[in-house]
Amino acid sequence: MSEKVGVIGLGSFGTTVATLLSNNTDVLVYSRRQAQTDQINQTHQHLGVTLSERIEVTSDLARIGNECNLIFPVIPSRNFREMICALNPYINPSHVLIHGTKGFDLAGYSVEDLDSVEIARKHVSTMSELIQQETNVVRIGCLSGPNLAREILDGQPAATVLASDFDEVIVAGRKVLSSKNFSVFGSHDLKGAELAGAYKNIIALASGILGGLNMGKNIQSLLITKGLGEMIRFGTQLGTTSKAFLGIAGIGDLIATATSENSRNYKCGMRIAQGETLAHIQETSEVIEGVRTLKIVHQLAKNIGMHIPITQMIYKIIFDEYDIRDAITYLMRYPYAQDVDFI
Repeated sequence: MSEKVGVIGLGSFGTTVATLLSNNTDVLVYSRRQAQTDQINQTHQHLGVTLSERIEVTSDLARIGNECNLIFPVIPSRNFREMICALNPYINPSHVLIHGTKGFDLAGYSVEDLDSVEIARKHVSTMSELIQQETNVVRIGCLSGPNLAREILDGQPAATVLASDFDEVIVAGRKVLSSKNFSVFGSHDLKGAELAGAYKNIIALASGILGGLNMGKNIQSLLITKGLGEMIRFGTQLGTTSKAFLGIAGIGDLIATATSENSRNYKCGMRIAQGETLAHIQETSEVIEGVRTLKIVHQLAKNIGMHIPITQMIYKIIFDEYDIRDAITYLMRYPYAQDVDFI
């Protein structure tokens, strides 16, 4: 395997992955913007962080495939298919792809069309499924876990789950990512890790709404616990087990994302509760994956007859202008059959 590792994406998490990799290897990062490429290569500054001299930025996507056998695509889910199709001419079965995108692809439809169409499971893909659809790469993995970018960039200790069907992917990823402040745990439940990583952003939106209303930890802990159950029911409906949801990629990531103002999804929920419009929030933030995931999960669950009350209420708040306190009252009175119903 080539010693140089590729990263696609220079958002906060893409930059974080590149920084982690630079502790162990040379890194080639793709940015489609030439001005950004030139600026970073000249100054080694990005997002308020001084980047390692081992990080080089390129606007030539071909270099990523031609010079790197191990590649980390870390871009928003809405752009993932387009990027993979553009990368495809430069990769082959010898490559290893480990993505860091926590969301879903919607094949054949725009998210904006979801109010007027019915979607099924076949229309919704995880990023690993999308890579399998569009390339001949076999060895695929994903990063999932409590990875708040700002904390990692500040040098605080953290960990991630690297999920893959292949031990060699886990070994390769662990080798290039691990450091004294960053641990990598392996998992063979790729689908579970991806579903958990995507769905927890919805619960983080809900938790942020509670935070924006200055509600306490009692109701927040109730939301997170019941939200975890909802995540597991959704995951088992889509063909995985509860195991991944009860580990770092599930409850671990959920706690971090649903309690920290460094989480874009939590912060979005706070701002909605404080009266800002979603359009304004999206204009002034990096991509908030939970909003797109909320639309997809809500419509998919409706069309397969699955009742997910937290997601349904958050959807009504954000897209139907439903009163937040009425939604909280509904959820507080919701007749859950028992405390733990997913084991």
